[in-house]
Amino acid sequence: MAASQTTAAPAPAALQAAWKPRSNPWLIAATVALAAFMEVLDTSIANVALPHIAGSLGASIDQGTWVLTSYLVSNAIVLPLGAWASNVMGRKNFFLTCLVIFTISSFLCGIAPTLPLLIVFRILQGAGGGGLQPMAQAIMADSFEPHKRGQAFALYGLVAVLAPSIGPTLGGWITDNYSWRWIFFINIPVGLLAFLLVTRLIEDPPWIKPDRKLLGQMDYLGLSFLSIAMGGMQIMLDKGEENDWFSSGFIQFFAVLFVGGMIALVLWELHTDKPIINLRLFRFKNFAICCFLMALVGGVLNANTVLQPQFMQELLGYTATSAGEALTAGGIALVVVMPLAGFATGKISARTLAVVGFIMFTFTFRYAAQVTSLQMTFSQASWLRVIQMLPLPFCFISITNAAYVGMPKEESNQVSGLINFARNIGGSILIAITSAQVTSRTMWHEQHLQNFMQPGQPGYDAHRGALQGFLSGQFGGPNGGGLALGSLYQQLNMQARMQGYQDVYIELSWMSVCLVLLAFLLSKNRPGQSAAPEGAVH
Repeated sequence: MAASQTTAAPAPAALQAAWKPRSNPWLIAATVALAAFMEVLDTSIANVALPHIAGSLGASIDQGTWVLTSYLVSNAIVLPLGAWASNVMGRKNFFLTCLVIFTISSFLCGIAPTLPLLIVFRILQGAGGGGLQPMAQAIMADSFEPHKRGQAFALYGLVAVLAPSIGPTLGGWITDNYSWRWIFFINIPVGLLAFLLVTRLIEDPPWIKPDRKLLGQMDYLGLSFLSIAMGGMQIMLDKGEENDWFSSGFIQFFAVLFVGGMIALVLWELHTDKPIINLRLFRFKNFAICCFLMALVGGVLNANTVLQPQFMQELLGYTATSAGEALTAGGIALVVVMPLAGFATGKISARTLAVVGFIMFTFTFRYAAQVTSLQMTFSQASWLRVIQMLPLPFCFISITNAAYVGMPKEESNQVSGLINFARNIGGSILIAITSAQVTSRTMWHEQHLQNFMQPGQPGYDAHRGALQGFLSGQFGGPNGGGLALGSLYQQLNMQARMQGYQDVYIELSWMSVCLVLLAFLLSKNRPGQSAAPEGAVH
């Protein structure tokens, strides 16, 4: 197939090899990581503040969830568009534009007087933030030599993995101690600092040549299909469990939009001369496998970040803040391990590191299924989070690094956009699937446990009798029987819910086994390799 015409002309090999940024690459990496961290943080920081936001603006919590959904929809639409926008205005200018939109819309979110206005401003914020992640990664990829790229991606990995982990904790603390509006206001000084640093430190490489003529040649039909598909998918996933999934006509409608929009997008982008997303990059075997693996890594990361604090709040009685504090040790472990994983990518092939990481995930989820119980202590929860974080750097950095192997440098914007797009989509999908599975498995265990809670069952009769005698003494004889039944039913629900979480962790461990096998399909590149390995292109 012909190469996409939305990308810049191929850069001469000598030019690619000779160019180096004038500023220190690590200063560049820190600058773009700061902006990306701010954006990734906002994908989760508002989660625990929803009741406060809804109450303050006179809306229900169900209506308040659109504050999250609107951001994610616009973010998902913009994520893969960075390559086209960079070719129109230049990568640095596009990055600065996104930064300005994100910062200004954060201020507008903070002063929003009504829920509809807040949703509009969140759409703007998500659109601005959608360009920050992939452009930050592309800037890092071009600023470092191939054998040092893994260390740079370690810094980006901290952003992508740590930010959504601390978002709910930080959001809960700010909301409890100040106001929900400050979860948006804190972006303003960070945005101003990032803007100043980007203008002084970042430059476009010579093979990125802005072409304003592309603005009039935009693939509007492709953008329309992308918007329909991502809007349909995100609303379907966010509102699915709330509306009983496909038994709801509302969810069926958005499912049809998602499937139809995605099919139309793929068919159109593969046949149009100037696609807004270069799907032809999937002819590179390594890149195609890396996108699929990254979608599942993003899913595992987000599912982990949701499942454990949700379990602790639902069944162990933790507040949002204290549940977040239990995750802190995992963040510390990540800060320690991520640079080591980045260093390892310069010594060990990406395939080997990915296989090791997914094997670690398999044992991690098996361990999680064992320690997740109604007797789990704070220290056990903290240690579990540490165990869960350890495999992530090896998978995340190795897959990100492998995605660039053999890819032309002028395609780095497309590569970063698509790999981040895959990670975000995988996160949304697996959060929805695991949440639905927890509910489904809970119902199965409730039905199973009820078989043992029948009169005539020795254990049930003994436990009910002892409980009824105790409660009768506390609250009076006539009330003891009803209170005992209510207490037993509550215990049954909690036990079934706990087993539902355990089942999901077991399912994730089997998924990790499949990922180990899939990782073996990656070409075994030499560490630091920049040329396409044998058989990389299909």
